[in-house]
Amino acid sequence: MSVEDSIRFGAAILLVSLAVLVALVGNRISRVIRVPAPALFLVGAALASDVWPALGRLSPEMNGRIVTVGLVVILFDGGMNLGWRRLRPSLGPVLWIGVMGTVVTAAGLAVAARGIFGLDWRTALLLGTALAPTDPAVVFSVLSGREVAGRSGTILEGESGANDPVGIALLISILDANGGGFSAGLAALGEFALQMSVGLVVGLAGGLGLRWVVRRILLPSEQLYPILVVAAAAGIYGLATVGQGSGFLAVFLAGILLGDAGMPFKHEVERFTGALASLGEMVAFTVLGLSIPLVGILGSADAWMGLAIAALLIFAVRPLLVGVLLVPVRLRMPERLFILWAGLKGAVPILLGVFILGADLPEAAQLYRIIFVVVLISVVLQGGTVPLAAALLRIPMHDAEPLHPYATGLRFRTAPQGLYRYTVMAGSPADGAAVTDLGLGDRTWLSLIRRDGELLPLRRDTRLHPGDQVLAQSDPDVDLERLFRPPEP
Repeated sequence: MSVEDSIRFGAAILLVSLAVLVALVGNRISRVIRVPAPALFLVGAALASDVWPALGRLSPEMNGRIVTVGLVVILFDGGMNLGWRRLRPSLGPVLWIGVMGTVVTAAGLAVAARGIFGLDWRTALLLGTALAPTDPAVVFSVLSGREVAGRSGTILEGESGANDPVGIALLISILDANGGGFSAGLAALGEFALQMSVGLVVGLAGGLGLRWVVRRILLPSEQLYPILVVAAAAGIYGLATVGQGSGFLAVFLAGILLGDAGMPFKHEVERFTGALASLGEMVAFTVLGLSIPLVGILGSADAWMGLAIAALLIFAVRPLLVGVLLVPVRLRMPERLFILWAGLKGAVPILLGVFILGADLPEAAQLYRIIFVVVLISVVLQGGTVPLAAALLRIPMHDAEPLHPYATGLRFRTAPQGLYRYTVMAGSPADGAAVTDLGLGDRTWLSLIRRDGELLPLRRDTRLHPGDQVLAQSDPDVDLERLFRPPEP
């Protein structure tokens, strides 16, 4: 390697490291100014591409691949954080809103784009489908470290993970359907059903298989377990995609099934996937921001159309159509309103816009600019006001506990049986109760309580507060979780 090549290589590493450092600072700034970090990455990268146009020279195909890799990690980590135990009570609403909410939102936006802006039906349907899914990167980022009482937080996270595979499969099916009319509609429906079916089967089989592997395969060191899990998640995505299925659905399901699994070095795995997901979020929004000239859009006709469509989506289409779907779901009215407001758009709609660009359609560039504007408004306006909306609707939302850089613990050769950790949620039977009032019986006892990062002395008269971390030991058939979560409405 010549001296010039070494200098260029070092300069590239320097620029990448500086970008990551700036992004990390941006996460901190976003908490202060109440604007989600993805919006800062998106706008900052778009401005950078205006100043240095060479930064945005990646092809739509390369942009799509980079964002896809980031989204795979984000969905897998989001599925692990959600977990089957937490998702199970809200599985029906999540599937109902995730699937039908995407379909009716896409249809409603398509009708509005056709009737108000005069777009042809295929163009209007592509635009509606691209903007229908909520985004896991933004939703997980906004809700990260925040405990939302009730089922609204679980439904939002589950919806954002479930409707992305649906929206992506739906758009790919529309792009692959040649021509128009009834035959093209049937072809698109068949392609969509195939992607969902294969993704479901591969996700379930892959998730269960991964659970079996991590419990039984003994690796030489703990550092290899996170690599094993991430490599398996990537393999599950690839297998589903090769089988013409939805790799995004498969990897999200695999993460859910692994989330509650007792496995060695689980905390190390969770920390590793969480760090990768954060990096994937930074990379995805930065790459997408570099793909469009922000200054050129502002003030253009496409910006005004994007503003109008964003207003329709936020204040009319989602509240009306998804609101109707929420009618049979048992939720309080404030929870319904919170779910409707917090349906955030983000990387997935822009990724779908990249897919449209890659299809070389005449109207692709205009649709991409409109999608970008809608996403930017949604991330800034809705994402920045989610905590305020929760406060106004009186939905308990607790900020993340401060960082605790020191830890102590015990490691075991085999999985400890009957050892569980719970968080006391506001409104639960344990909220404000003394330990002796919990009625634990002779088969259950509490081992320790952590409050505000400190170890709390455990006595019979110790009263529990919301946010307390409780370590309990009991027989497997004892339902302790009911004590620490609010009762269903």
